[in-house]
Amino acid sequence: MSKQPLKPGDPAPLFTTVTETGEPFSLESLRGKQVILYFYPKDNTPGCTTQACGFRDEYETIDAAGAVVLGVSPDGIESHKKFKNKFELPFSLLVDEKHEIAEAYGVWGEKKMYGKSYMGIIRSHFVIDENGILTDVQVQVSPKDSITKAIEALKPNV
Repeated sequence: MSKQPLKPGDPAPLFTTVTETGEPFSLESLRGKQVILYFYPKDNTPGCTTQACGFRDEYETIDAAGAVVLGVSPDGIESHKKFKNKFELPFSLLVDEKHEIAEAYGVWGEKKMYGKSYMGIIRSHFVIDENGILTDVQVQVSPKDSITKAIEALKPNV
């Protein structure tokens, strides 16, 4: 890949998509708020459930900092809706079926499992400040570490 990886200080790539409810969503609509944008490979898989439930369990802390959490995966509306309801996730899940958002953030790449290579989401998160600037970039982050590191990167809303 010739594209440079995103790093803190870079502007967050803007995008539009739909949420698990089918509502249109634009990242630009959250300007003025901090955002934790996390990418995960697939709804209802062990690591992805750990990551999603971790953000759910820390949601009060995140909300108190004036931040919003958004999960992104290549799953569709129905899959997202079931995943969100099953685990009572208090934040939106964004649809990225053509992996355009993941590509814009540099987290669509080659993965290996059982000796086979395939393309997929590289688990990661990005913390975006009120002005749309990345303040934290964690690529290939573990599901548990993602929550802790994202919260540490939030600026307290004082």
